[in-house]
Amino acid sequence: MKLLIQRVTEASVTIEGKVHGSIGKGYMVLVGCCTGDTEADVVYLAEKLASLRIFEDDSGRMNQSIKQIDGEVLLISQFTLYADTRKGNRPSFVNAGDPATAKELYEKFIENMRLLLGENKVATGSFGADMKVALINDGPVTIELCSDSCSWHKK
Repeated sequence: MKLLIQRVTEASVTIEGKVHGSIGKGYMVLVGCCTGDTEADVVYLAEKLASLRIFEDDSGRMNQSIKQIDGEVLLISQFTLYADTRKGNRPSFVNAGDPATAKELYEKFIENMRLLLGENKVATGSFGADMKVALINDGPVTIELCSDSCSWHKK
C-alpha cells in the first residue's frame, strides 16, 4: 500500500460538478493499493500517517503531527500510484490491486483514520469515480509512505 501525502492549507474533491469533500489545514492523501496488500498494511499506514510529524512547531521545524495541530485529511483513491513505467512509454497497472480488494482496503483505511483523528476530520473522494482534486500545497511538502507488502517497485 502506498500513500502520497501533500501538506495543504486547503483541499477539495469535486465529483460530477459537486464538491464531495473538502478540508482546511491538513493532508491531501492519494491512497494506492497493490496486489498483496492486507489489513495489516492499512493499520500500519493509518497509524504512521496520524503520527507523521511534518507540520511546523513554534521554532519552524517539522515537529508536529496532524493530531497535534488538530488538522484534517482528504483521502483520495488512486490506482495510478502503482504505474510501472520501466518498459516502454505506456504505463502498466498490473501491480495495482484488483478493484474489489482495493475498494475494501481503501474503505478500511478511511475507517481507521476516522478512529484515529475523529469522524469529522476525514473527508474522502469516491472510489473509482472521475474526480477533480484542488489543493494548495503548503511548503510545498510532499511525502511518500509505503508498506512492505508491495515490493515489486524495488526490483
